[in-house]
Amino acid sequence: MAYSLHEQEKAILLALKKPMSQRELAGAAGLKPDSVAHASLWLASKGLVKIDEKREEKIGLGKEGEAYVKDSLPERQALKVFKAGKVTLAALEKALGKQKFRIAMTWLMRKNLAKASDGQLVLTEYGKRALKKKTSDEEALDAVANGKSVSADVTKVLNGRGDLIRVSQEITRTVALTPEGKKIVQKGLGGVEANLLTRNMLARGTWRETKFRPYDVKAVVPRVYPGRRHFVRQATDYVRKVWLEMGFKEMEGPLINTSFWNFDALFTSQEHPVREMQDTFFVEPEKGKLPDTALVDRVRKAHEIGTRDSIGWDYSWSEEVAQKRVLRTHTTVLSARTIAALKKEDFPAKFFSVGRCFRNEALDWAHLFEFNQVEGIVVDPDVNFKNLLGYLKQFFGKLGFADARFRPAYFPYTEMSLEIDVLHPTRGEWIELGGAGIFRPEVVEPLLGEDIPVLAWGPGFDRIIMDYYAINDIRELYKNDVQQLRTMKHWMRG
Repeated sequence: MAYSLHEQEKAILLALKKPMSQRELAGAAGLKPDSVAHASLWLASKGLVKIDEKREEKIGLGKEGEAYVKDSLPERQALKVFKAGKVTLAALEKALGKQKFRIAMTWLMRKNLAKASDGQLVLTEYGKRALKKKTSDEEALDAVANGKSVSADVTKVLNGRGDLIRVSQEITRTVALTPEGKKIVQKGLGGVEANLLTRNMLARGTWRETKFRPYDVKAVVPRVYPGRRHFVRQATDYVRKVWLEMGFKEMEGPLINTSFWNFDALFTSQEHPVREMQDTFFVEPEKGKLPDTALVDRVRKAHEIGTRDSIGWDYSWSEEVAQKRVLRTHTTVLSARTIAALKKEDFPAKFFSVGRCFRNEALDWAHLFEFNQVEGIVVDPDVNFKNLLGYLKQFFGKLGFADARFRPAYFPYTEMSLEIDVLHPTRGEWIELGGAGIFRPEVVEPLLGEDIPVLAWGPGFDRIIMDYYAINDIRELYKNDVQQLRTMKHWMRG
């Protein structure tokens, strides 16, 4: 078998008279250590050398350990201060300094070298012996300083004392010729081969006499991972593209809103439990600015006495409650803001958004504090419930769900309302994705000034992302595991 060998690979093969460490091999082959490591891996992939790896634990002194080997451990420095088997705490602190005094006291007590009594430290029997003989920690520290081995138990104790010692792993790689490698060396590795066709070779015509190194198209090459967007971003970008293709404009808005926009404008009662801290994230400063007075008054009226076709919530609406600032709990807040900014000449109008929402959820495999929601509205005097179903079927069809079904449902700010299910194309199971409906007059009239049909939907999107990528734990969407990000398939491209 013919092998395509780099000059560094040839140098290594010729230098391997016997098994050598990569460090030894660098000297024998006249190469840099990094070059030896790289070239020997290539040779191993071709079956010409074998690399054996040996890991050894190396223990050395840390900065504190070096200082204590020179000046002795704090408890030894404390023992030197004792006179007649005792010393006052004040005298010991003055002799050692505050920081070293605290460390010395810790180990004097922990090793039962001394006991405190009436402001004094008195040596124990162990302490009296320690005046004449080194403690186990001192002996172990000396052993490390002199390059001697110590037991795992001793290492654990010294490791628990700050930066006395540092434990590291030293890897030694030994390279040896395989039988195939020996055959190649015996047959001869040939002369010098050129790796590149240069401009000078072409200009002078020397390329005709030059021996070029052949390329091995079967050689193992490292896999390249080019930069790419996060797979969740890929999914949201695709959804944005779908809505734009369907003629919708994108809605944008802040993550932090007043409760007026997040709840009141959507006819959510100020007494509704969703507005409690266990469900919603409130932020500081607590109060935000409300929109113009006329709009606020219309929303107040809808809550207190209702519209032409409703009786409202029958309570005293509070401007102070409406001013509370929250992390948006749904992207429907964008729909409320958008509708309020429309004029008659803007009809018909179609808008969408893909954005993050926040709920005060208990964190588990199915719930996060934040999630992605797809929002959409169609403001048009001539649309009806059938148009809503048509938009939803078309959208989910573009996401790969050919079959969608709709079930009656209840939501505070839509009537009629429905739940959306799609049929999984491979598992044959129905998946629930979220809700949709037509905004109630109590929402539309205060915001728009008149009651006309507004189709609305806001299904969660993370469920679709998890299903597409076969992810069973929602936390995996954002754990940013590098291997996962490198190998995850592209959205809607396989």
